[in-house]
Amino acid sequence: MRRAGTVVGTAQGVAVVRSDDGLHPDAGADLVDEQLESVGTVVDVFGPVERPYLAVSPADRRIATLAGEPVYAR
Repeated sequence: MRRAGTVVGTAQGVAVVRSDDGLHPDAGADLVDEQLESVGTVVDVFGPVERPYLAVSPADRRIATLAGEPVYAR
């Protein structure tokens, strides 16, 4: 398991995660929180190559409460 980044917010039903570095999870990767509970699936990677953003299709509405929290790729 590797840290994917930090949840920065939600927009139009998709959560936005800021990657920690250029080594981000690819589209289709499952993301979990610190308790290893599923938070969603990466559907797109966009933005600067050094620290891209990940668009995440949420597993449930709980991801909006994770703003500012780290998430991890399974």
